[in-house]
Amino acid sequence: MNPVKSFPQLLASIVCCAFLIAGCSGSAEMTTPEPAASAEAMPEVAAEPTPVTPPRSTITAMQSESASAAYDTVRAGRFDNGRMWTFEYPPTEYFAEAYGFTPDDAWFERARLGALRIPGCTASFVSPNGLVMTNHHCGRGNVAQLSTGDEDYLANGFFAHDLADELPAPGMYADQLIAIEDVTDEVTAALDAAETDAERQMAQQGIMQAIQDRLQMASASEGDSIMVQVISLYQGGRFSAYTFRRYTDMRLVMAPELKAGKFGGDPDNFTFPRYSLDMTYFRVYDNDAPLQTDFYFPFNPEGSSPGEAVFVIGNPGSTNRLESMAQLEYRRDVQEKNILQFISSRLDALRAEYAESPDPQLLSQTLSLSNADKLYRGRVRGLNNPIIMAKRADTERQFVEAIAADAELTATYGDLLARIEDVQMQKRTFAAEYGAFLGLQPQSGNASATMRRAVLAAPYLQQLEGGASADALEGIVEQIRGISDLPAAREQRFLAIRLAEFEQYLGDIPQVQALLEGTNPKAAAQMILENSVLATAESTAEALANGTLTMDDPAIQWANSVAERRYAFLSGFSGLGAQEQELNRIRGRAQYDVYGTTIPPDATFSLRLSDGVVQGYEYNGTVAPPYTTIYGLYDHYYSYRNTDDAGEWSLPDSWLNAPETLDRSTPFNLVTTNDIIGGNSGSPLLNQDLQVVGLVFDGNVEFLPSAFIFTLDLGARTVAVDARGMLEALDEVYDMDRVVYELTTGTLVGTEAEADEAMAN
Repeated sequence: MNPVKSFPQLLASIVCCAFLIAGCSGSAEMTTPEPAASAEAMPEVAAEPTPVTPPRSTITAMQSESASAAYDTVRAGRFDNGRMWTFEYPPTEYFAEAYGFTPDDAWFERARLGALRIPGCTASFVSPNGLVMTNHHCGRGNVAQLSTGDEDYLANGFFAHDLADELPAPGMYADQLIAIEDVTDEVTAALDAAETDAERQMAQQGIMQAIQDRLQMASASEGDSIMVQVISLYQGGRFSAYTFRRYTDMRLVMAPELKAGKFGGDPDNFTFPRYSLDMTYFRVYDNDAPLQTDFYFPFNPEGSSPGEAVFVIGNPGSTNRLESMAQLEYRRDVQEKNILQFISSRLDALRAEYAESPDPQLLSQTLSLSNADKLYRGRVRGLNNPIIMAKRADTERQFVEAIAADAELTATYGDLLARIEDVQMQKRTFAAEYGAFLGLQPQSGNASATMRRAVLAAPYLQQLEGGASADALEGIVEQIRGISDLPAAREQRFLAIRLAEFEQYLGDIPQVQALLEGTNPKAAAQMILENSVLATAESTAEALANGTLTMDDPAIQWANSVAERRYAFLSGFSGLGAQEQELNRIRGRAQYDVYGTTIPPDATFSLRLSDGVVQGYEYNGTVAPPYTTIYGLYDHYYSYRNTDDAGEWSLPDSWLNAPETLDRSTPFNLVTTNDIIGGNSGSPLLNQDLQVVGLVFDGNVEFLPSAFIFTLDLGARTVAVDARGMLEALDEVYDMDRVVYELTTGTLVGTEAEADEAMAN
């Protein structure tokens, strides 16, 4: 993805990221690492090396009374920064050391071309006939979209028993990474030549567009299916151009019932042992026929064994493991805490709405936000875990010492971390504004439409009164018109939440106090919706067309009450963001200069390869086994069925009436030591021969701080559906012999009857 974003886009991504970073539950929106920004150019190298200036945060973390007393023996681990290896820097020697095998170029090529990137998630080819495997929660939106009044595919599942029954899935696409080119020198030269932050932003946009255009033209013979993205690695220390082939004709083949696909619901989310059939199958078509491909991952019907080496190939969304202690402390004290409050308040509103009016689309949105809520609670806990922070501090100490030990590195990077910390201190001065204005961008779907219109309409009217022409204001008018209505009950709740946030964070503003005098946010929201023309898209469009929109509108009065603070925040935070982006780029270059590719770069929703083994772990005073079985699925159903929470562990009729031939001892879910994050949802879990032994869909609770550190020693695990459980469910519960036959033999048949005949022989 393009790492260049305008500040409003960056700020919007702070909230959007909540839906992707989720290790592996909940559909997700693509995002880049958040406001990482740029500053003044680095000072020229002095003739004599200058001493390294440790940031205050490092000194505090390593020397404070609590740290020295209880955590001074905590040390960073070899893989604290993770094992998300890139395909341009494959860890061949490490694989030989760890697993006793050395994959060749053909192995890496097959691994790369068999994997796919779909909206917010990962998928993979699992047959030579374009059959694609991903998670149920990754295809949930498509399944809900294909549902009709007569057919609720989300609740009842979808099963194309014949090839002709496979349904087109509008909006679904899959990107296959077909080429990688190192463009670091091109991009870095353009950035280093710029003298100001603004010039640097323009230079970055220009050089990336030029690279994309050049490579796009080189692949012009492939037609419109080719797209190019310049990917930032090591926070901008390295750059690669990724060329993708995009497949847009995708059709739904099979999706289990929602009860099976999300068995255990929110309580089981980010936990293990687990019993979820989180799988869905699509098929890529080419010229109205199933795509023929040489690169796919065949199923291994035997599955895996405890201790066996396994590999995850996918697109981890975003991590921040290379950030400094000062940046992590800012996240702990300001950013993550405020994002969690934003998510939690909107989730409460959606749950209240769903209780009043159940709807499949609303359920999907609620599940995604619920996933994000649980994720951010884990992130906040992780950032407040003294052991994790002590490990991060030790990592930074080693980095500082490595720079100090080299005169050239000291001259170039000696004060870098102190400068990054200074930016964090300045960002803290905007803590209140950060909380008040989260998600207030036009495109935010989890905020009041009325207030989003108002924050645009206020400056529009000011510019209009100042003499701006209609043509000059057309852009902002289109933005206002482009904000769709939310359901009335949701709008009322979201608006009341926003006004409460204004009161919480900005209650010292006299205008806010005046507007709330004698009332409360809920009542004020109701008054606005009853009297503002911005309450609906229709009345907004009419007021804009007729010129009847005025500053007296109650929604605009609220927007104006906080406008001065909001504009100061947007301006100041944007400048700090630009500084931080450039400092992060220099930090990434320093990281690369010190460690090379022995430490993988942060995740950027680009293709990665993660290694691990099948392995249980200690938890709650006991031991989690590496595998669960279908027996456990039924045990949970019968254990919970007479409780208030029975709905989370209820089973569809297909499972309650499953045939006696269903082997309930079949492994169903499993855990491994692979390194994942949100975006890895739907990643294939493969053995050394690149055969499917599982399907990644989640991480456990111990995994939740993984955005900041890979806590394998603290019990972090990847959770996957076992290949054996998927085959058993397809065969015995859903009678999808056509798919089973294709997964196990690679042969495509058109009907269930043909599959039955072939399997009988």
